[in-house]
Amino acid sequence: MKRLTLILALALATVGIAAAQNTVVVNSEKIFKSIDAYNQALTQLDQMAEQYQKDVDEKFKAVEELYNAYMQRKSTLSQASQQANEENILKMEKEATDFQESIFGTDGTLMKRRIELIQPIQKEVFGAIEAYAKEKGIDMVVDIAQNATMLYYSPESDHTQEIIDRLKATAATATTETPAE
Repeated sequence: MKRLTLILALALATVGIAAAQNTVVVNSEKIFKSIDAYNQALTQLDQMAEQYQKDVDEKFKAVEELYNAYMQRKSTLSQASQQANEENILKMEKEATDFQESIFGTDGTLMKRRIELIQPIQKEVFGAIEAYAKEKGIDMVVDIAQNATMLYYSPESDHTQEIIDRLKATAATATTETPAE
């Protein structure tokens, strides 16, 4: 029985070692940052976010100004007028919050634009990684970008540069094959 357990343990260790040999790591963040279109998309998104934030800030500033003006004259207003002012302030605040959500929310304008700009690049990168893995007979590709659980990997197992080179070659080929107008 002990002998069978020992043989089984050795077999599992051998399988584990074989599996580890078919595993490589890539740094997707480094790959994405090597792509000009990705960097341009991030710049465009940052500029959009900055402008949208200014618009949101203006709406909330208008609410704050209205509230401050109301508070200064509250004691001189009738109960009905106070009620109307408070409702108006709450309505403007809700509109500002809804506007903010429509821009920065998960279904907001900025997220939709991010998907529109970044998703095709992601598909290209993930497709290149998959094609590379299939071509090289790799069973598993581990992304080490921002991975707090990756404690160690051998530099020889990092194939990030090969993916970058493949993407650049694909881009160069696409550029030279595009017919001149």
